[in-house]
Parts: sequence; structure tokens; C-alpha cells
Amino acid sequence: MLFASRHYKNVVVENEHTGSRRNHWTFLTNHARVLIAIARDPGVRLRDIAASCDLTERTVQAIVTDLETDGYLTRTRDGRRNRYAIAPGARFRHPAEAGLEIAGLLAYLTGRPNTPSAPPAPATADDVPHGHGALPLL
Repeated sequence: MLFASRHYKNVVVENEHTGSRRNHWTFLTNHARVLIAIARDPGVRLRDIAASCDLTERTVQAIVTDLETDGYLTRTRDGRRNRYAIAPGARFRHPAEAGLEIAGLLAYLTGRPNTPSAPPAPATADDVPHGHGALPLL
């Protein structure tokens, strides 16, 4: 059956259309999580990214290679360690967000402003313009 669970030696393997795997989806991809970890600490070790993102070091290494190959970050040696720099002006890949820079999302998720001239956040809930929620549209 295409959408049924498969049983292998008393172990149930569920696909994306059945059971508990559907309840474990998240908004951010592993690529986004790795990029956020690098944005928070450009000198972070891949081992530390792997631990914080619940990924293997090999997976993180492949993701960093993807991000570097596609121009989202650069890697330079700093003694025995790597330092990473996120490319300014890097844009989302999906056509729905293609005109938007990733800097806004990274700034929001890391708690750092993406530009020195970023406007201050409203002081109280009364200062938020009508129709705008707590999360900015990116």
C-alpha cells in the first residue's frame, strides 16, 4: 500500500502520510537552523551546531557546503578554526520569497538588528499599528 505503515521485524516505519511523523514537522529547515547558528556565532564549531540542531556533524558539514556553494556564506580559516560570514544581500530561494533578503529573518531569529538604522520596536502593545501582529511579515 502506498500510504500504509510498513512493518519490519516488529518495528513500525511510518511515512509522511501516516502516524506520528506528521506531528513532528517544524517551520524551519535544517539549512535555516544551521545558518541561524552561524549568524549567532560566526566562529561556532560544526560539532556545536550539530549538537544544538540535533543533527550529525556530517549532515551539518554537508549543509555548510551547500550554503557556501550557493553563496549564502563564506568560510575562512582563523588559526585552527573556521570563521563564517553570511553574504550580505543573500535572498531566499523559493519564488514566493525570492525578492526578500534573508537578513531580516536572521536578525529576527537571532535577536540582532539587520541594519544599523533599524527602527526601534514599539514600547507597548498600544504602539503597534492596528492590523499588525507580534510577528513581522518577512
